Amino acid sequence: MNSTVSVKQAGLQRLLVNGLGPVATISIAQLFGTALWFSANSTAGDLMRIWHASAADIGWLTNAVQLGFILGTLGISLSGGADRFRASGIFVCSAIAGALFNVCFAWLSTGLISGAVFRFCVGVCLAGIYPMGMKLIVSWAPHRTGQALAQLVAMLTLGTALPHAMRVLGAGLPWQMVITASSLLALLGAWLIGALGDGPHTRAKPRSTTESGAESAPSPSVLGAFRIRSFRAATLGYFGHMWELYTFWTAVPLLVARTSLASDFPGIGVSGLSFCVIGIGALGSLIGGAMSRHIGSAKVAVGALGISGLCAVVFALGWRDLPTSALVVLMIVWGASVVADSPQFSALAAQACPPELVGSALAIQNSIGFAITVVSIAATTALFERIGLDAMWLLTPGPVLGLVGFTLTSRRAGATSR
Repeated sequence: MNSTVSVKQAGLQRLLVNGLGPVATISIAQLFGTALWFSANSTAGDLMRIWHASAADIGWLTNAVQLGFILGTLGISLSGGADRFRASGIFVCSAIAGALFNVCFAWLSTGLISGAVFRFCVGVCLAGIYPMGMKLIVSWAPHRTGQALAQLVAMLTLGTALPHAMRVLGAGLPWQMVITASSLLALLGAWLIGALGDGPHTRAKPRSTTESGAESAPSPSVLGAFRIRSFRAATLGYFGHMWELYTFWTAVPLLVARTSLASDFPGIGVSGLSFCVIGIGALGSLIGGAMSRHIGSAKVAVGALGISGLCAVVFALGWRDLPTSALVVLMIVWGASVVADSPQFSALAAQACPPELVGSALAIQNSIGFAITVVSIAATTALFERIGLDAMWLLTPGPVLGLVGFTLTSRRAGATSR
């Protein structure tokens, strides 16, 4: 019986590798798995009405996911679990559990507190989806990491935007059905990764033994990756990018609703426009990935981070006076550039650290990066309640500090290597 199952799984794996291709399969699974991430935000209007919640309360629902993700990634990185266990197995179990907690949020939540608990659990599960998806990409396509990770992040971006599209398509449905649909997609993503498995370039973390022959703790430690200047440079750039990215994604429906965009495009609505602004980031990631093959990941990352930071400044300065056409262009450029640097910073980090630490290093980079998003989201949504769209000024320090940290540390790394 087991041999029959193994033969069927091997045949399905060959079909995925030779048909879709491993990178496309992982990317699609990531799209479906990360639909869990912002599923609650797509129903923000319903939740604010039913639970009498404010914009800041919706921000805390998002932060509950971020906090769960932080603790989850911290756990699998510091424990070494991200490199000790099969990435595909972690992905599958996490996607199934995340789908379950997401359904519980939809049908068992009675208010913000219970809702935040379920969203926190979804965040913990996402820690086994996003970084493990990146590790799977490295294990299948180690020689074109920048472009391959760009495809993965493009799917993450579409996964983030997808609940907004489902809200438009299911406008007449209860909000719980929209949430449940994202759980079904996560289960489909788990099935795809379960069929594909780990790549041929997977490197297990080495284990040392004691004199008695018993296994000791894994070595080297993931924290040692931060002593590598090129890894530290990529991570500092990534941290600056993270200050802006998820707060922008959280704020997009609020930005659309409070500017002339919602009134000038009534046929599309807030959810439809939010899907377009967030979803265009997928195209930005793909373009950045293609460019990285020619000019390198570093230049793409710096360029995208600079453009998104400039967009934040222009929006904060001109949202009152810009005509609708200019505002549309600005939001599209901002949505495309705000995420295009993410896969390139991750690619630079993966290339800088030892292969046996890739999973743990990317997980701890994610953990700290998402801890930054909690502060950014909480501060910006709270300020939004007081001063409205001028709160977007809070996004600008991220790109500035990220560019400074990446540039200065990269130069020192280059000087040391010479």
